[in-house]
Amino acid sequence: MSTLIVPPLLSSPRDDAMHLYRAFKGFGTDTSAVINILAHRDAAQRALIQHEYRALYAEDLLKRLTSELTGKLETAVLLWMHDLPGRDAIIVRQALIADILNLETATEVICSRTSSQIQVFKQHYYAKFGVHLEHDIELRASGDHKKLLLAYVSTPRYEGREVDRNMAEKDAKALYKAGEKRLGTDEKTFIRVFSERSAAHLAAVDSAYHSMYGNSLKKAIKKETSGHFEHALKTILQCSENPAKYFVKLLRKAMKGLGTNDAALIRVIVTRTEIDMQYIKAEYLKKYRKTLNDAVHSETSGHYRAFLLALLGPNQ
Repeated sequence: MSTLIVPPLLSSPRDDAMHLYRAFKGFGTDTSAVINILAHRDAAQRALIQHEYRALYAEDLLKRLTSELTGKLETAVLLWMHDLPGRDAIIVRQALIADILNLETATEVICSRTSSQIQVFKQHYYAKFGVHLEHDIELRASGDHKKLLLAYVSTPRYEGREVDRNMAEKDAKALYKAGEKRLGTDEKTFIRVFSERSAAHLAAVDSAYHSMYGNSLKKAIKKETSGHFEHALKTILQCSENPAKYFVKLLRKAMKGLGTNDAALIRVIVTRTEIDMQYIKAEYLKKYRKTLNDAVHSETSGHYRAFLLALLGPNQ
C-alpha cells in the first residue's frame, strides 16, 4: 500500500546510479536531481540503486550522500534509503543508546508497530548492531514500562479482524478491576492484556469498557498510570483503533507552536510513506481542514521541504 509516485520516465537502477553520480560531480551537488530520483523510488528500487552504485563506482552510496548533503535533508534522505524494518531498527537503537536517552521515541516506534513488523525489525536490529533489541530495552528502560516493552516485542499477536466479544468484555472487566475499581493499580493485568491481544480485540475491549463503565479506556489509563508506561499503553490503544489518527496527532504536535520538531516530522513522514500515508493525509485534512502538504510547506524550507513534499505526493 504505497503512496509513492514514480516519475513517468522510468529509468533502471543502473541509470539512477549513473544520474546520482553525475549529480555529485563538479562544483556543488545537484540536490534537486538527487531528490527527484530518490524520493520517487520504493524500498526495492533504492536497494538496487545502492547495489549498482557500488558496482559501478566502488563506493558506498550512503557514505557519498553523507558527504554531499547536510542538515535535516541529510537526516531525512539517509533514513529514507533504508527499508522499513532497517529504518525502525536504526531509530530505536539511536533512541536507546543516545547520551540523552530518548525513551519517548523508542516507545512510539515499538508500540505503533504490528506484531509481524516487530518480529522483522528485531531481526534487522540484531543483524545491524549485533545485540538483541530486548537487551537494549532491559538496559535502558525501567519498571512497568520496561516490562510492557519486553512483553510487547516478544509476544506474537493475531493480526486478523475477528474478535471474541465475550473475551473482550472479560478483559474490560479485568482492566476495570485492575484500575479504576481499586485503590492503586494492578499493572500486571494492563501489561498482560495490552501485550497479548490483537489490535482488533483491544479496540473491542475499549468499546466494551465504555459501554460497561461509561468511561473510555484511554481516560482510565491516564488516571491510573503515568510517564513512559502511560505513553506506551496509550500508543498501543490508539494504534489498535486508528493508526492514521495517532500519527496525525504526532505530526500536529511536531509542527505546533514556535519552531518545528524536525526529528519527529522526519520520523513520521519517512516511516509511514510506504505504509499508510494516504490515510494519514485524509485524516489530517478531516481534523484540521488543511492538507498535510500545506502544513509541511509552511513549516519547512528549501531542499528539505522539497524532499518531504515529494514523499507526501499530491497535495490532497
